[in-house]
Amino acid sequence: MIATMALKPDTAGLLARTPLFAGLDEASRKAVAGELREASYEPGQVIFSRGDAGSDLHIVSKGRIRLSVLTSDGRELSFAHVETPSIFGELAIFDGRSRSADATAVNKVETLLLSKSAFLRLLESHPSVGEAAVRFLAGRLRDADEQLEAIALHPIEARLARFFLASVRQKDPAGKSEKVTLALPISQSELALLVGASRPKVNAALQLLESEGAIERRGQQVICDIAALSGIGRLDDKD
Repeated sequence: MIATMALKPDTAGLLARTPLFAGLDEASRKAVAGELREASYEPGQVIFSRGDAGSDLHIVSKGRIRLSVLTSDGRELSFAHVETPSIFGELAIFDGRSRSADATAVNKVETLLLSKSAFLRLLESHPSVGEAAVRFLAGRLRDADEQLEAIALHPIEARLARFFLASVRQKDPAGKSEKVTLALPISQSELALLVGASRPKVNAALQLLESEGAIERRGQQVICDIAALSGIGRLDDKD
């Protein structure tokens, strides 16, 4: 359900934590906040489907969203989970093309929406928003390059370590914690897709990380030791 209403007082603060708007000054963030709409979704609700027309980006303010695609045999495979303060669906405001994946609410979800028309208004009134968008897209490209490099050059345990560290950075951007607990409500098959490996190899790599003290698994939660993961993630041996 999408609604236009008075936004929460901490909306500008949430924007300051996002990878797109964090670099803006307070006045610009308030201008962005003034263009946002609120939306809420129930667990299991489809937010959008691959092929849908899209004109809004979403900023996650609460909950977790699964981004996935359907295989040729009809199986759903997740390639990412996003939560506060992540942004998804952003390509819609840049190229106006159809959605490239499915987005589904894992639990109760609330997002803030920015439409393409609102984004264009912001570009005219606040040029710094355009500069922030360029930096954001450059970051996305760098992340994609690093992911491809990791798949090509690094052993699976290093790929997994980097995956966990990236998730930790989302939850603890200040990097003040020595250990961070992550929710990981995805199967090993989905995790294998994320790191470009087979399920048996991912299972073996998880056991290795656990034996090295880099992670501790408790059901759908993973306790991450930042120092240990960082050491493993810097490995550069070929797989």
